Amino acid sequence: MTSTCSAFFWTPASRALKAPLSVGDDEETSAGEENAEALAAYFREEPNDARLCAIRRTLLERQDRLQDYLDMCAEEPQEESESEEEALDDWEDDPWAAEQEAESSTSGAKNTDPPSSIPFLPLSTFLLDDLEQSALLLALHCRFRALRILKEWHSQYLWPYRFLILDAIPEHIQPSEYRHLLPSFSLSEEAETQPDTKTRRPTVDVSEQPIVKSAVDSFDSTPSSSTVTTSVPLDLHPHSSAELAQWFRARVDKIMASTGMVDMALYLVQHGASQGIAGLDELGEDLSLFSRLVYDAPRPEDWTEEDDWTFEQWQKMEPPEVITAFLKHSTQETIAHDISRLVMPYLYVLESRAERAGQPDPTIRTRLLYDYVLAAPLDVAAAVFEASKPTLPTHQRLVSNDEDIVRLALACLYGNSSIDQWSTMSRIFECMPAWDITRDTGGEDEADTTIASLGAYVKPTTSHTTSTPAELFVFFKPLPVIALSRALDVLDVHLEGGEILSRWSVAAPLQWFLLSNSDVSEQRAWANRMARRAGGVNPISGVDDWEWLLTDMLKLAGKGENGIRGAFGLLPRDEVKRIFLSGLLSSGEFEVAKTLLYKMRRLRLDPTTVEDVCLACSQEFYDNANSGNYTYGEMKMAYDCLSVPPISDRIQKEKDFIEATSRLSSYNIMSRPGIPITPIEIRLTKDRLSLVARVLATNEDAYRHPEVITELVRKLGLGDDPVSEVKTLAMLADSAMQTEDFARATENAERMVRLVLDLPIPATAPEAREARDVAWAACFTLGRQPEFNDIGKKAMLLGRALELCPPDRLYDVLAAWRKLEAEDIAAREERLATRRSGTVANIQEARKAPLVLDPVASLRSRLHDFHMPSPPLLNTPDAAALASRTFKSVTANFPFSVSSRGRSNSSVGGDREDSRSRAGTDVGEVREQASRAFQRGIGWLIGADEE
Repeated sequence: MTSTCSAFFWTPASRALKAPLSVGDDEETSAGEENAEALAAYFREEPNDARLCAIRRTLLERQDRLQDYLDMCAEEPQEESESEEEALDDWEDDPWAAEQEAESSTSGAKNTDPPSSIPFLPLSTFLLDDLEQSALLLALHCRFRALRILKEWHSQYLWPYRFLILDAIPEHIQPSEYRHLLPSFSLSEEAETQPDTKTRRPTVDVSEQPIVKSAVDSFDSTPSSSTVTTSVPLDLHPHSSAELAQWFRARVDKIMASTGMVDMALYLVQHGASQGIAGLDELGEDLSLFSRLVYDAPRPEDWTEEDDWTFEQWQKMEPPEVITAFLKHSTQETIAHDISRLVMPYLYVLESRAERAGQPDPTIRTRLLYDYVLAAPLDVAAAVFEASKPTLPTHQRLVSNDEDIVRLALACLYGNSSIDQWSTMSRIFECMPAWDITRDTGGEDEADTTIASLGAYVKPTTSHTTSTPAELFVFFKPLPVIALSRALDVLDVHLEGGEILSRWSVAAPLQWFLLSNSDVSEQRAWANRMARRAGGVNPISGVDDWEWLLTDMLKLAGKGENGIRGAFGLLPRDEVKRIFLSGLLSSGEFEVAKTLLYKMRRLRLDPTTVEDVCLACSQEFYDNANSGNYTYGEMKMAYDCLSVPPISDRIQKEKDFIEATSRLSSYNIMSRPGIPITPIEIRLTKDRLSLVARVLATNEDAYRHPEVITELVRKLGLGDDPVSEVKTLAMLADSAMQTEDFARATENAERMVRLVLDLPIPATAPEAREARDVAWAACFTLGRQPEFNDIGKKAMLLGRALELCPPDRLYDVLAAWRKLEAEDIAAREERLATRRSGTVANIQEARKAPLVLDPVASLRSRLHDFHMPSPPLLNTPDAAALASRTFKSVTANFPFSVSSRGRSNSSVGGDREDSRSRAGTDVGEVREQASRAFQRGIGWLIGADEE
């Protein structure tokens, strides 16, 4: 080959080849064209020389590649051989060492591989394949040292494939390992920097000169090893800054999508920005902040999928969402530090971006931070306020503006609906600045105006139920320092009131203090709730606890040192004491009430007020009682409650009514079948005499105890009503008459008449007229009863009826009197005839004759006197029973109704022995017919209605 090449250079073509080397630059183009034509002509004549040139060029390329391969092998670490040597060094007494040495000596002659090689890239493959294929394979296997050698000696050849090679590198590899492969940018040329050309030989071989290569290639179409065979589009021109930035963004997206390794993407962007590539600053900021969210933000112990973030999510998130994501798992112990190291850098980035975009927003940092504080839980917000105390240095405070921190605190507290975080609220209040502002005399008016306007602002409506902290911040934002200072004074009073209410289990949110500031009804209702709930839901015991409650209630009713009213500021102190006493009594602490009223004198109330409260509480117990027995339960509490105040007419009257209720309950009165009457039904009964009538109707022996019944009427509140007493005696007389106890009936009737005659009211008064009507009707009914055989008493009763009856009824009573007088005369004549007979037996019969009169003959004589025909039914033997229903016609004139138990049950029903002897088996039917005939005959006399 050497002789052939030497001969080649002595040919005429060699002289033509040397010619362009000696010409000037201005003649280079024309000379090159002439030389190319000469060489092409020569190679057409001497094709062997053309082939020799192609072979020489190929051999030189193979020689260069061989050297590249050796350099790459020297640069690559030989991990396997090193590990074997280390293993042999660790085991000096290797039993197989001699055998391995023998095998290596016998096989040494056959080993033709180079001393070191790249496993995945054999020398033969490297020599035969295109350089870009080898470079892609090295990039795929992360052999960046070998790639550096290829780039160093073949930069011009690999330049079009630079981005293909970079894309072949796995995304999880640290970019610092292949930073020499990354594109660089020239600020002066504003374009991508191209690598310098470097060759292994100082002079270019003739066969490698461009003229010779083009001439040989035109003659011989066989591609050399360096011919480009790839079909991928090549980047032959330097990229601009925008194009390079686009490639970096695509590479970052690829890294984040496949691995999510933020640090790899961030280093890549930082490298591009360091090269001066514009448009990567914002991407680098996003990656830096996103890395803080992924690596630095607090994480929960129970990791969930919701805590996994992707860069795609980050790019779609709004600033408030980013701040929430940063602080999602922060606690009140770490929130201040997390805001300083995570949120504040993000807010500064947003501010700088707005300035770069030409839309500066100096409030963006405070606005976003304030929005987070307003939406944060109260304990987290308290930690932020503690990190913003005015006593801290300005550079350490999260919120450095004193006015803003007051506005935030007021909005957070009044916009929070919590009723159990008073200690946290107090922590927030302690972080407020203390302004030394001199207030004039109108400070109270300013406070009232501020509270009233704020209360109107938070008042619920149909479309707006509650006010959020963000909405309240809008209200407080325009307030000056003086108004904010006054609002802090109001907040201090409200917080103290909230703690007091919470202590007694009637906690209310702070907004309630604003809404109830001008609502006396709401304050009164809450005071009642406080007094009652303290002894009901959360029972307290002992004088000390109740005295503590009274002190707190009075504190809420007064004004503080700053002149601001408390939660019960619209209620007078005496009313608060009254409400307290009502709650104390409703809890059943009567002895405590006596101690506070009379021994300790902590409750200074006038006797009338104490009496009114005790009566109201007693009536409340009474109305809620299920049983009327005043020896246990709520009825007992109603009775014992009346022992607290001194005895008075009102107290005694209520006690009597409770005793009467207990007595009525003992008679088992039913409101409905099977359901006993309740105390509330007794109180709501308008005509309380009807209750007495029901007692007499349901208890056969009740009339035997007239003193008990009259005492019951008195305790029912009717003791001062003489008409009621008259009606009571009338009912007793009627009950006795129904059971044919005419002696007691006459006795009650006589008492009734005496009472009517001794009435202390004029006879013309309506009450006196009503009493007289009742009396004469009762006497008239009893005086004409057929079963009543005492003619003298009956005459007396009819005489009283004549004395008391109205003029239009005199004829009726007089007719009855005449009949009774005729009966009395007939009886006397019969007894006189019997005496004249001279026999003792006849005398005894004559004496008995008026007691056992023939009812039929008596009725017939009465009807004859009135010139009325005698009905046929009067011939029945039991005509005396016909008068059994006369009381019903008389009671039609009574202003009350009495339930009759049916006197005829004993007389008409056949229980009497003499009735059975006279009537036989048809007594009931005869009596009923006789009664109807009698009513038709004499009903018009006594005022009965025709049936």
